[in-house]
Amino acid sequence: MRGFRAEIPAEVQQPMTAPQPSGVPEAPLPLSIFVITRNEATRLPRTLAAVRGLADEIVVVDSGSTDGTPAIARDFGAKVVETHWRGYGPQKRFAEDQCRNVWVLNLDGDEECTPELVAEIRALFEGDGPKLDGYGFPIVEILPGETAPTFLGHSLAPVRLYRLDKGRYVEAMVHDRVAMLPGTRTGTLKNIVLHRSIDSLSQSVEKLNRYSDQQIADMRARGRRIGGLRIWIEFPVAFFRAYILRRHILRGRFGLIASINYAFFRFMRIAKALEAELKDRG
Repeated sequence: MRGFRAEIPAEVQQPMTAPQPSGVPEAPLPLSIFVITRNEATRLPRTLAAVRGLADEIVVVDSGSTDGTPAIARDFGAKVVETHWRGYGPQKRFAEDQCRNVWVLNLDGDEECTPELVAEIRALFEGDGPKLDGYGFPIVEILPGETAPTFLGHSLAPVRLYRLDKGRYVEAMVHDRVAMLPGTRTGTLKNIVLHRSIDSLSQSVEKLNRYSDQQIADMRARGRRIGGLRIWIEFPVAFFRAYILRRHILRGRFGLIASINYAFFRFMRIAKALEAELKDRG
């Protein structure tokens, strides 16, 4: 985890739309973009519009959406595969298998590439193509009511653009990440992705509740136990991490709401683990 500090271009200050072509459209790259979805009808259009024309293939793997997400993806020209939910890592590995290109770009259905990042990715493929085997880029959270990244806002920069013959998503059910082969070289791009993680408070609470259930199932499958002392300290520690260390204190009322939601999610994860252990004892 790290803070992100950068000068935000003026065009990023407004809600993002797909870059408008001028003159002859640029040819799509030999790149597959893949997205896993479930009920992302309100956010997926931003995700796909921002990368329109960037890649010669977009793959959307949907797991039981009831809000028309697959139809929206098809309207954008995406190849849609509807399947059951496997867990985060396995689902992304399944999506990788649907891609025809060696180079892939993974986005979530609530993420949006800025025009500057799209241009930076295009530049990588000029001439002899990318010099490295994988690239990360800063993923910056945007809370409701915000139109631009907050100064010193929290961000992560995982590998999301990579060669499938050099890296794959791990099988982890909840902590999905790309594992690169030994000896591969990776770097970090300078431009950003906007992450709109909260569509509504109801959606956020439902998602966090579902995610904590999956974390508990994963922990139990690995035989991991949580000490009982954490039930007393998890909420205040998690709130401090979000509100102070991740600087949500600078983000007004929704910064406070997001911090409480995060702390409650962390607390419920511990509570559910202890509940499961009590049931095991009979």
